[in-house]
Amino acid sequence: MKNDLKVFSGGSNASLAQAICDDIGIPLSPLSTSRFSNDNLFVQVGESVREEDVFVVQSFTQPASDNIMSLMLTLDALRSASAKRITAVIPYYSYARSDKKDAPRISIAGRLIADLLKTAGANRVLTMDLHADSVHGFFSMPVDHLSAMPTICDYFAQHLDLSNVVVVATDAGGAKRAGRFAKRLNTSLAIIDKRRLSDSDVKQGLVVGNVQGHDAIIFDDEISTGGTLVTTVETLKAAGARDIYVGATHPVLCGNAVENLSKSPIKEIVVANTVDVPEKKQFPGLTVLSVAPLFSKAIQRIHTGESVSALFK
Repeated sequence: MKNDLKVFSGGSNASLAQAICDDIGIPLSPLSTSRFSNDNLFVQVGESVREEDVFVVQSFTQPASDNIMSLMLTLDALRSASAKRITAVIPYYSYARSDKKDAPRISIAGRLIADLLKTAGANRVLTMDLHADSVHGFFSMPVDHLSAMPTICDYFAQHLDLSNVVVVATDAGGAKRAGRFAKRLNTSLAIIDKRRLSDSDVKQGLVVGNVQGHDAIIFDDEISTGGTLVTTVETLKAAGARDIYVGATHPVLCGNAVENLSKSPIKEIVVANTVDVPEKKQFPGLTVLSVAPLFSKAIQRIHTGESVSALFK
């Protein structure tokens, strides 16, 4: 059955795409991307995909617009090349943060990108830990939504004494997500009262829940500038928390995130490799876990028509 399964890398996270192929036991299929003198992108599929089941791995990381456009061109090229089915594998769907009309005259970009993926030729989407569960409903095609939570939970369960741990949500919006984390680890839950003033400016107040004398694991879906984490740590320390750890799926680490987090008193930050973390963004205390085995199992189940949800039982 693997003979008609092909995996391509869009280029934003080539190491994850290669690890997925290694786990499946197939070569990474060739795809070339270049740029014309007028700055237009050019994508060419390097082998026949006629009547093949193809998967394209592309995270929406910086430069996000280029990576999204590259994916759209790849999907269109595969459709034109008569691929039987095309699945866009998007480990990090950054526009999931744009999931509602919370200001006048703005675009709900999460929905727009979902529509564009279908227009470009995607027959289905495989993604991980969307910022908002509601984004799942933006797609008019099948979507398989994976989670790095079990992988991150298992790591903490193996490396920490959980008898004195409380899981912390950075705001009320993340309480449901952090609550699932706490339930899996069988710990209590605390919530930070947060007010976001801008994309990088966050004001925090009270801690809802008892963290006095407890170790804390802050759980969130992504780390971008690190501003929320830094203020959350300050709030927890002021409330009497002891050692502080962080679990997050997407290590975007933009702006001054590396500098800010490496100076913070956080004991360890555990993330997944949905986003490529180059050497310049790595620092002591950052642990990157591979979710390639989870994606490879999901891809093989999609290919053979088996249940993907069975992976979480």
